Amino acid sequence: MRISTTASRYALATFLTLCGLGAVRVDAAETLKPDMEKCKITFIGGKPDGTTHEGGFKKFKIDAKADFEDSANSSLRIEIDTESLFADDPKLEGHLKNPDFFDVKNYPKAVFESTKIEMGEEGGVVVGKLKMLNKTEEVKLPIKIEHTDALTKLTGKLKIDRTKWGMNYGVEGNKINKEVEVAFALEFKN
Repeated sequence: MRISTTASRYALATFLTLCGLGAVRVDAAETLKPDMEKCKITFIGGKPDGTTHEGGFKKFKIDAKADFEDSANSSLRIEIDTESLFADDPKLEGHLKNPDFFDVKNYPKAVFESTKIEMGEEGGVVVGKLKMLNKTEEVKLPIKIEHTDALTKLTGKLKIDRTKWGMNYGVEGNKINKEVEVAFALEFKN
């Protein structure tokens, strides 16, 4: 998507503010308001034979603070309620919630926090830490930015290797793919 230079600079400034590094002057940052009815986090997992299943999370919190003067004072944190996991098959949904995968009784939250932003001409990459099952790994989220007077929207997809967090079920014997595709759409009211 190509946008005007002014709009491009504004979108970049908004994004950098949204996902900027650390918070030096937290009191100078403004809290952004996510439109939770339009925010989504979904995933697709599969098997080597090409069979796939879709799912996602119904409940999560987004804490985004933006300092429009200095993006270094901005932050982005997403806390996912793992119990809210859903899947396109009820039996699979139950299995994904048990200790073979998310172990939702012992680990009710998964958390992403941004640490660095790398911007390019068509979008960028948000680098951050994803904590699941009491393990933290760095992930890189490629993003696209849409910005209007009414909203700012971040969308993207990435593949993660679930075994990095100890989700090893089905790896032996190559029954289930290690990589899972995660998609996200985060929308904020301006």
